[in-house]
Amino acid sequence: MKTFRMLLLSSRPLSWVNTAYPFAAAYLLTAREIDLAWVLGTLYFLVPYNLAMYGINDVFDYESDLRNPRKGGVEGAVLDRTMHSVTLRAAIATNVPFLVALVLLGSPLSWLVLAVSIFAVVAYSAPGLRFKERPFLDSATSSTHFVSPAVYGLVLAQAHFTAPLWALLAAFFLWGIASHAFGAVQDVVADRAGGIGSIATVIGGQATVRFAIAAYLASGALLLFTPWPGPLAFLLAFPYVLSIVPFVTVTDQNSEQAHRGWKRFLWLNYVTGFLVTMLLIWYAAVR
Repeated sequence: MKTFRMLLLSSRPLSWVNTAYPFAAAYLLTAREIDLAWVLGTLYFLVPYNLAMYGINDVFDYESDLRNPRKGGVEGAVLDRTMHSVTLRAAIATNVPFLVALVLLGSPLSWLVLAVSIFAVVAYSAPGLRFKERPFLDSATSSTHFVSPAVYGLVLAQAHFTAPLWALLAAFFLWGIASHAFGAVQDVVADRAGGIGSIATVIGGQATVRFAIAAYLASGALLLFTPWPGPLAFLLAFPYVLSIVPFVTVTDQNSEQAHRGWKRFLWLNYVTGFLVTMLLIWYAAVR
């Protein structure tokens, strides 16, 4: 039970919906039916995908996590060294069966998208790649973790990619970049102490917050190019901007104060998710 609890904690249950929802919504709006591919894909991106993504991160960020006061709860586990191999084996054991099934249900293009998604999960934290330590690439890779399930759902359901759809995906991608960048600000001290680089440790907390604000605003602007009622989602960028504006003057030394904004971000996602769902239902109804 202790092992199960630690694996559960490592998979970040609070964030499960952030990867399952994009796939489920994209597939359902395209295929207009719930079938085996939808069920398997949703279950995969709900738990196994998150266990791989966050579990690998917890294993190889162990030294930094020990120095990070926000680790050890819903925002991430501090895995004892005895759990490292267990976590990696559990990630493989839970991912492989789903991946095999999804490959059998998909097409070569869907295989490619799924491969990119899994590569991003591994490359973010695994030794030898460690994209999380490459400024700007870290935020882009993190965003890929959340956007790629949506792209995979669209491709698996054989969606027709139009300019407005590309604008929507680009907006989602910029939102993910902004969110990761701001999230890195609170960990500047712990990451530097653990010898881990990030966009925030390289360009500094203040510059990172300003970069995140610009990315959120650009994300909202792109939504103006989506079909009605999509442009209304432009307004959803502003709560994120307002939530992090107070930290534009944060220093690297007191960057942990940005954790207040990050906690708001975690719950703001649920409110935004509800409103996005209402817009998607509206979109489906008028079409």
